[in-house]
Amino acid sequence: MKTTRTKKPRTKKATEFGWWAALLLLLAAVILPIQVIAQDDQDDPPTRVARLGYMEGSVSFLPAGENDWVGAVPNRPMTTGDKLWADKGSRVEVQLGSAVIRLNENTGFSFLNLDDQTVQIQLSSGSINVRVRQLNPNDDFEVDTPNLAFVVSQPGSYRVDASEDGTYTVVALRDGGGQATGNGQTYTLHAGQQATFSGTDSLNADVEDLGQPDAFDNWAYGRDHRWDDSRSAQYVSRDVVGFEDLDDYGQWQDDPSYGHVWFPGQVAVGWAPYHVGHWDWIAPWGYTWVDDSPWGYAPFHYGRWVFVGGRWGWIAGPVNVVPVYAPALVVFIGGGPGGWGGNVGWFPLGPREVYIPPYPVGRSYMTQINVSNTVVSTTVVTNVYNTTIVNKTTNITNVTYVNRGVQGAVTVIPQAAFAGAQPVAHAAVAVNAQQIASAPIAARVAVVPTRAAVLGAKASTAGRVAAPPAAVMNRPVIAKKAPPPPPVPFAKQQQALAAHPGQPVAKSQLQSLRPAATQPMVKVAPPGKPATPTTGRPNPAAANRPGQPAAQPNRPAPPAENNRPAAPAEQNRPAAPQNRPPAEQNRPAAPENRPPANNRPAEPARPQTNPPAASRSEANRPAPPANNRPPAQESRPAPEQRPAPQAERPAARPDERTPPPAANKPAPAAKQPAQKPQPKKDEKEKPEKPPGE
Repeated sequence: MKTTRTKKPRTKKATEFGWWAALLLLLAAVILPIQVIAQDDQDDPPTRVARLGYMEGSVSFLPAGENDWVGAVPNRPMTTGDKLWADKGSRVEVQLGSAVIRLNENTGFSFLNLDDQTVQIQLSSGSINVRVRQLNPNDDFEVDTPNLAFVVSQPGSYRVDASEDGTYTVVALRDGGGQATGNGQTYTLHAGQQATFSGTDSLNADVEDLGQPDAFDNWAYGRDHRWDDSRSAQYVSRDVVGFEDLDDYGQWQDDPSYGHVWFPGQVAVGWAPYHVGHWDWIAPWGYTWVDDSPWGYAPFHYGRWVFVGGRWGWIAGPVNVVPVYAPALVVFIGGGPGGWGGNVGWFPLGPREVYIPPYPVGRSYMTQINVSNTVVSTTVVTNVYNTTIVNKTTNITNVTYVNRGVQGAVTVIPQAAFAGAQPVAHAAVAVNAQQIASAPIAARVAVVPTRAAVLGAKASTAGRVAAPPAAVMNRPVIAKKAPPPPPVPFAKQQQALAAHPGQPVAKSQLQSLRPAATQPMVKVAPPGKPATPTTGRPNPAAANRPGQPAAQPNRPAPPAENNRPAAPAEQNRPAAPQNRPPAEQNRPAAPENRPPANNRPAEPARPQTNPPAASRSEANRPAPPANNRPPAQESRPAPEQRPAPQAERPAARPDERTPPPAANKPAPAAKQPAQKPQPKKDEKEKPEKPPGE
């Protein structure tokens, strides 16, 4: 009995120890992979970039970390540190999917930060028109100028002008809301307001009602129609950058095996994807495809290509999944040191095939970039991740790729042309099917990039293009949120890149290569206290802001929208005489380069009926209150020479959030009612029409 009694406690302790040991092992098995994934996720690049989508005139580009301006090239992906200069008579459109940024002439622009949740813009001088289409609760959208930081608080249409001397900034809100911060003061702005912020040591603000749009604004609103009314939105997520270009350059057709397929309409005989363009080196992704076609962005950074019915077609990813940008969705052939005759080739990935990023990524990133761009099982993605990234097995010769055997699908060029951003179509090398079948394939091409690949296809123009004035380029800006450190120059990375050919330098290694900043280009503003602006005293400098016509002191300002007469009164007002002269004839003459107000095109109306399918992030957003006011002058016929009505704010879009209450909005200064021109002596006013006629 004693033996039995003495063994029972020991058995209980042993059992408890066994349970604890098993629990610890289980926790270790769970925690260790999480720690590994978290460590790997630190090197994940952003899931979105910007696109240099449209250009007019002379536009220059400065890659992140470099000092030589080169000619800008459409479809170039843009990220943190990239800069643009729109010279005289030029305009630029930069697309983000969730937003679009348009530059007017004589404008210096750069991205201080661009990642999954932050858009931080540096506006050194000039004018930008920004439309923010969606803004999630954790998103930051900030425009930094030499004397303030403007933070967008809700979707809307914004205009920001920074003077060339850095002494004032004009912020206009046609829709939306935001806060301007500088020197310890914060001013809140609402839709329909225009504010002039002057001073650098102290920030003074004057708010007035928003005037009519100028030529730059109208151009921007006209460009918005392409995105708002795109037919391709029913087949592609609206977060896919550049999807609206597909409308004009191809057509959608249904295929029984692949569903909705887009076929380009204007391609040469024998054309294949990733054949007309060049390769740039863009950190942190590495080799990046830049296509020459005006539609050549979305189909080369999202989705998959398939050869069906004797021609190439593009298949987008799931519409309800937020897409993840990829530098090029291809598989490489050859490309090793001295291998495959000094050439490198590639072919496009097909549907349901797994993309293996050539840059360091974690497990969750690899899953996200694949399931958002094609229909594929997460189990398949995990298996590929384990064999190619965890186990460091870069050869993927045991995978059968559908496009590898398609005639003309594989493009081959010399390694020197590949690493030097040379035009692929001109440098292509002919290979036969036997050579393609015997060549090794890999997710990454082991070729060391050159500086020409960083500068891009117009590297030869370095130092010989228009650039912003030195005073503008070197002037620091005010920021509310501290941006990341400046990018590391390519020259500082060359040794590390040579050690691992074709693979970008990891973030952890970049820290040791980053030079100390010699001059701070960003000043973080101190916490701001709410401040009250003055009203009704427009700054004369604001009237002559970049892109605006000269001031007209004798011309009455347009009435505020909130104070305009209600629609019924408009309907009961006597109709204007048939031959009544335009009101503009009684006003001071406008400058020669400014069209009369009655001939200025009205701001484009955005249709509200049958809107395109919204993205997942837009689906749950509450709709803005309906505008039940009947249109003014609706029931009377328009006279032949009737003056143009005051420009109204665009109708609320379904992707915008409900604007904040205007309780704290400063009341606009009272304005004298505009005098109505008197009819000529030989003319008689028409009798007043009864209501409803």
